[in-house]
Amino acid sequence: MARLVADAMTRQVVYLPDDTPLDEAAQAMRDRGIGDVVVTRGPTMSGIVTDRDIVVRAIAEGLPPAKTTIGAVASRELVMVEQSATVEDAVQAMRVRGIRRVLVCDADRNVVGLLSLSDVALLPTSAAA
Repeated sequence: MARLVADAMTRQVVYLPDDTPLDEAAQAMRDRGIGDVVVTRGPTMSGIVTDRDIVVRAIAEGLPPAKTTIGAVASRELVMVEQSATVEDAVQAMRVRGIRRVLVCDADRNVVGLLSLSDVALLPTSAAA
């Protein structure tokens, strides 16, 4: 039986404005035990930033974390899958786009969660598989 995205996703989605400094975003990730935040510009989602983005796109490049904003290092492509999709379909979408996370929406395209490859890796394996 195919597993649904709704059964594997993380329901906590954190939104931060694009002018949030990297150090504040990193602290928010640490405090909430998450590895990503959705970047907003006004009421609109404008990207996503991961802990890896902060390290690779900012710290490794010598950008000051207190003065560099998440908007400066955010990935702009936001990929969404419906919560009723299978985990396999979501993983295929990640593979095709070379990404590790997708936003999860309901049938009305409202964000209801986020699915990462680590969420998929933590799924229990079935004895029949």
